[in-house]
Amino acid sequence: MSSLRSPGDTPFSQMQYLDVLDTLRQAPDGNLAVYIHVPFCHVRCLYCACDTTVTHSLEKVDQYLDALEREMDMVTERIGRRRPIQQLHIGGGTPNHLNEPQLARLMEIVENHFTLTPESCASIECNPRRASAGQLELIHGLGFERVSFGVQDLNLDVQRAIGRVQSLNMVRDVFLTARQTGFESINLDLVYGLPFQTPRGFQATLDQVLDLGPDRVACFSYAHDPARRPHQHAINTAHLPTPAEKLALFHRAVRTFTEAGYRWVGLDLFVLEDDELYEAQVDGRLYRNSLGYTTSTDRQVLAFGPSGTAELADALIRNESDLRVWQMRLNNGQFPVAWGRRLDEADRRRRQALLHLMCNLQLPASSAADLDHEYEQLCRKAEQGLVEISEEGIRVTPQGRYILHGLCSDQDDLIDSSSQWRFRMSS
Repeated sequence: MSSLRSPGDTPFSQMQYLDVLDTLRQAPDGNLAVYIHVPFCHVRCLYCACDTTVTHSLEKVDQYLDALEREMDMVTERIGRRRPIQQLHIGGGTPNHLNEPQLARLMEIVENHFTLTPESCASIECNPRRASAGQLELIHGLGFERVSFGVQDLNLDVQRAIGRVQSLNMVRDVFLTARQTGFESINLDLVYGLPFQTPRGFQATLDQVLDLGPDRVACFSYAHDPARRPHQHAINTAHLPTPAEKLALFHRAVRTFTEAGYRWVGLDLFVLEDDELYEAQVDGRLYRNSLGYTTSTDRQVLAFGPSGTAELADALIRNESDLRVWQMRLNNGQFPVAWGRRLDEADRRRRQALLHLMCNLQLPASSAADLDHEYEQLCRKAEQGLVEISEEGIRVTPQGRYILHGLCSDQDDLIDSSSQWRFRMSS
């Protein structure tokens, strides 16, 4: 659940963004993915690092959908309407904060602008506290095959401290309902480093999650940054685990899931052995874009909604994060772009090398030459036994897997360019 750090670039002009879209128009056969950010929640969880707005106004959500439709109109007018997409992901915020007519309208907007094929994969994030049996049936009926539920932690003391109380029985009921509804894949999100987390308590959460049998589990690191997320001031830092204790919690998660037969993929994801993402990592072809882990390296990512980040034509482009500013820009006939960065050839190669290392735990010597100061950093890590450097290239050791978080955060001007840089159920 990482947050955005501005890359320091000047804001993208409308003409610059049009130029990127025109480049995309010239490649109508390229892989295309769509991310939609739903910026609403019923309440704000105290640990949250996502861009979201607490609202109970149906009118406010309807106005958001109006603006979303306008944004898709403007983009598809430039790149071509009804282009097929390989992946659709709805994130937030809390996408299932929308009521049933609003969810149906959201998908109608998508289908009026893009084509979902039998090969398309649609996934959505849901808060289990908002997920009823009827809603899950509707979501599945709208074409979503994959669903992700935010569990975070099942210890009551932790839940109270972060403002997100949800019982194991409720989570189990929602999980089993989703399974019975027919979702192809169910992911559960956990967070480590939260207040009042202890080895014993976190182990109980891990065991309870294992009992449910999810297809994937994402285990995110809590980032306490109240200067940027003022609501986090409500969390007492005296109750947070120390850095060493926090790392021990993640070690516990790794041991628990791997001993249970899950495979550790990338930074923080655990999947079953027959999962396509693990197979891709074994083959050295796992990739990660602003939606998350994926087996496709040439996918262009369009992003809609406030704070959505696109990856198009070697450019990273982020929308305005403020809902009102995003809507105002669209109402004025402007693309709601806050900033962008066009990668030159050196940037692109360096980015690809870093992503390959973080995803596949190795990097051929030919690609290692594309690294900048990171290579010196990795040489120091080699002295500590965290990586191995040879004529063949760079390989991350089992102990060194834990440095990947640091390497990613050090380079988030080039890689971690978005608050979307978190697990998405990519295919």
